[in-house]
Amino acid sequence: MRPMFVFLSADIHGEIKESTYVAASLIELLHTATLVHDDVVDDSNERRGVFSINALWKNKVAVLVGDYLLSKGLLLSLDNNEFHLLKIVSEATREMSEGELLQIEKARKLDIDEEIYFEIIRKKTASLISSCCAAGAASVGSSEATVKKMKHFGEKVGIAFQIKDDLFDYQSTNKTGKPNGIDIKEQKMTLPLIYLLNNSNRPEKRKIINIIKNHNTNPEKVKFVIDKVNQSGGIEYARGKMNSYHNEALDILDEFPESAAKTSLKKLVDFTIERKK
Repeated sequence: MRPMFVFLSADIHGEIKESTYVAASLIELLHTATLVHDDVVDDSNERRGVFSINALWKNKVAVLVGDYLLSKGLLLSLDNNEFHLLKIVSEATREMSEGELLQIEKARKLDIDEEIYFEIIRKKTASLISSCCAAGAASVGSSEATVKKMKHFGEKVGIAFQIKDDLFDYQSTNKTGKPNGIDIKEQKMTLPLIYLLNNSNRPEKRKIINIIKNHNTNPEKVKFVIDKVNQSGGIEYARGKMNSYHNEALDILDEFPESAAKTSLKKLVDFTIERKK
């Protein structure tokens, strides 16, 4: 999906060229590297229903594989003298790391409010998709203003994408390859859960936080939290926020002339919130 954002963002503003292929490859190598490292950080044995590298060959190998993929991406840009693309992607890498560290810090106290939540997902997830769109536009020689606008567009899409991902955790029938409640088990404060806590009385809030902190591996207690989220209106609230960011992204896209690439990019944006996994 991410290379598609690169190619379509390029096609809207010019003719796809070798630089665009370098940008797409760089993004995909970086993305794969972050997934490998994320599985180590999260101590996750599965990635979309398939064994993760750290599950098969332990953390040391997984870290080295992630480092190798990242270095391949950096060398790809340097060997092709694509320094402007390297700058865009390097900034995304920095933001993704900052987002992960912020999430780890806040997970210890479970004091993530809605503002912090959006800051985390903007850095962790949206920064990569925004770099796809910015790099695509930059690869065909777009102006700095256009590149910035495409980056802003990608950020909106990325936030909507992550909220959609969060919603999967509370579905009774899950087709994502990860079990229900995995975010709760990993003590991740997602938007539906934050909404529940913000609209609970003090005793109920304490009970929910206690479950997340101390009983997050107990299936019955995790189910209790999931049920509470569903009953609270948290799912509808999160879905409303997701649709808002989706619409804001389309509004930015509407500032550009009509083209086949723009139509395809709109469909890709729609896919981010309509996908089943």
